[in-house]
Amino acid sequence: MHLHILGICGTFMAGIAALAREAGHKVTGSDANAWPPMSTQLEALGITLMRGYEASHLDPAPDVVVVGNVVTRGAKFPAMEHVLDAGLPYVSGPQWLAENVLPGRHVLAVAGTHGKTTTTSLLAWLLDQAGLEPGFLVGGVPLDFGVSARLGRGKTFVIEADEYDTAFFDKRSKFVHYHPRTCILNNLEYDHADIFPDLAAIERQFHHLVRTVPSSGRLIVNGADANLARVLGMGAWSPVERFDDAQGWSARDAQDGFELFVGGVSKGVVSTPLPGLHNRSNTLAAFAAAAHVGVPVETSIEALSRFRSVRRRLEKIGESRGVAVYDDFAHHPTAVEVTIDALRREPSSGRILAVLEPRSNTMRLGSHSGDLAQALSGADLSFVFVRSDLDWNVRDALSDLGTRLRVADDLDALAQDVAREARPGDRVLVMSNGDFGGIHGRILRVLGDANA
Repeated sequence: MHLHILGICGTFMAGIAALAREAGHKVTGSDANAWPPMSTQLEALGITLMRGYEASHLDPAPDVVVVGNVVTRGAKFPAMEHVLDAGLPYVSGPQWLAENVLPGRHVLAVAGTHGKTTTTSLLAWLLDQAGLEPGFLVGGVPLDFGVSARLGRGKTFVIEADEYDTAFFDKRSKFVHYHPRTCILNNLEYDHADIFPDLAAIERQFHHLVRTVPSSGRLIVNGADANLARVLGMGAWSPVERFDDAQGWSARDAQDGFELFVGGVSKGVVSTPLPGLHNRSNTLAAFAAAAHVGVPVETSIEALSRFRSVRRRLEKIGESRGVAVYDDFAHHPTAVEVTIDALRREPSSGRILAVLEPRSNTMRLGSHSGDLAQALSGADLSFVFVRSDLDWNVRDALSDLGTRLRVADDLDALAQDVAREARPGDRVLVMSNGDFGGIHGRILRVLGDANA
């Protein structure tokens, strides 16, 4: 069967492409933008990528068109207009997955505003190391697997469960399609201001997910999150197990890691390669979910010590003139704050220079602009790129940072400014949910030129 995927370079849709290719289908795709790691994954899989959304991309006609949620009606997407005019079969990515990959599998879904990619990757790794041969679909590229998705030969399938809408013709959250038996609810905050009017609307979608978990399944819930408590207050029909909760899965600071407790009983000290308190919570959630499918705690603890994390999650890109440059996907104030804190906790006497692109729809609309100064306050200096499509004034919103704030509307000028301020021992933390115009390489090049 020939699948053509519209929006193929999105993290989710690239995973669909990988699964379809592994299943033996011919896969092609269209997208307006492409950047690593998804563009390189598609290239490695030998999947033909066409630039733009031209109707000619669908000649000859594929057997089915899989439509990403980036696609809308109108002149911007002539390929979609051609699909409708020609009566070609089409389906959303989540529905294709639900109908072609997930039937008969024990689905473990990871939902939440933050930490989905890391938690999903870790959970897949724990099951893999326990010999369960899981399938998975992650919104990133786990370094231990090298691909964002695989079918797997075992019964289990681990999926990053996104609350964003499914497609222009299906406004339900993606995760309602997955029907998990094990469901992690990591945390819940307001996000996606382009589709959700308020927090209550997102809570309602999370409760739709809760409704799909069978009574023989299990909900793994952050016990410290009041918003998730409200979600469960709408009704829950499955056993609930909590993490970050003294009665469930919890942790206490220990040298070189943390002491793990399950139901108040110590399971020993855990050595972890993942920095930050947020990753401790992610780990507790993954341990609890793995236990639900029979993975012993001891096996998970041992596997964690060898986990290599995910691309673009505090990933060190390079170093020049004694200045290290890191990349992270953080694009919500809470994610920005905990990422800076995680880097701060790593052994170093150098400063942290935060470099942020407010790129997500919510960031560009300014819905989180009032929280951003506090989020960046843990950095020694903050450099913010002023995109032309921002609906808010960066200098005004971040005035509380005072002299620790730098703004620029030109990427080369931004790179020059960062390199000029950086000194040996400093760590440059770049944060964006896009490619940020290759700013990492620009900074490293300018640093290198200055060192010549």
